[in-house]
Amino acid sequence: MKTLFVTGGAGFIGSAVVRLLVSGGAYRVVTIDKLTYAGNTESLGEAFDAANHRFVQADIGDGATVRALFDEERPAGVIHLAAESHVDRSIDAPADFIQTNVVGTFTLLQESLRYQRRLSPAEASDFRFVHVSTDEVFGSLGPAGKFTESTPYSPRSPYAASKAAADHLARAWFHTYGLSTVTTNCSNNYGPYQFPEKLVPLVIQQALHGREIPIYGRGENVRDWLYVDDHARALIAVLERGVPGETYNIGCHGERRNIEMAEAICGLLDELSPHPTIRDRRSLITFVADRPGHDQRYAIDMSKIERELGWRATETTDSGLRKTVQWYLDNQAWCERVQAGTYRGERLGLGALT
Repeated sequence: MKTLFVTGGAGFIGSAVVRLLVSGGAYRVVTIDKLTYAGNTESLGEAFDAANHRFVQADIGDGATVRALFDEERPAGVIHLAAESHVDRSIDAPADFIQTNVVGTFTLLQESLRYQRRLSPAEASDFRFVHVSTDEVFGSLGPAGKFTESTPYSPRSPYAASKAAADHLARAWFHTYGLSTVTTNCSNNYGPYQFPEKLVPLVIQQALHGREIPIYGRGENVRDWLYVDDHARALIAVLERGVPGETYNIGCHGERRNIEMAEAICGLLDELSPHPTIRDRRSLITFVADRPGHDQRYAIDMSKIERELGWRATETTDSGLRKTVQWYLDNQAWCERVQAGTYRGERLGLGALT
């Protein structure tokens, strides 16, 4: 059984990858996570105690610890998801994003290269480093068109800039040093275990409890919404069949305006969990000052990963959103535990540097 490292594996997307890998039984997984506010071992579910799983609390920027883990575990690959990921928080505290997303990725690349160079030729040829990034590195689209793997980079937020820098490092370590990196750029994820600061879980939590639902601007910003389990399957496909040095875009043909997502969530909650006094939760939607540098539209052309790796999304935005709302209804205790003392739905991203 091959061993894999999943960095950031106690986070939202990372835990979905770990749960899928561990339940599949084909790999032994070592989850590496710093356990910041958005990381929680509860997100690993039954995978946490599985025989083919090990959890290590560590910072990817700690080169000595990472090197010792490589020496001890001898992984066949790395799926690198460890990152600070919330745009609003990057506006308020950009230094954290530079440290983890840029310096941390650099350290992990260096230790991966050091390790790969010590492998036998056959093992080195099989080793993969999957660097997981975002479509936000491409900037903002106009009313038409989609991001492709050759779209020029134009990051507009500190978060996007830090991920763009990490992408360039991963590609440079392939071209300069021969490290077997593969890069992915995904659209906006949603689904179970997402920390309630992002749009979908925040709207769910606010609407469920009859509180105002803050929507930036007029809610006209468009995102391509990708169900997290579909993304996890795509990352495993890239690990197993992706070509070193290549980039794969991952999306869902799920373009919707933010206001449409909020209204859809309100409708699902009205159906699945009616409020005792609020007949139509859409009445809770409140427009607030827009986020600085808010990109207008994202859309992904994922034809390359569909054509070359045979991956396709299985959830539509409607089916995935229904599953997501039902999961949060069934797991309110989890929401309360992960938010306790850290975040209670307050406005972030106003540019008050910390």
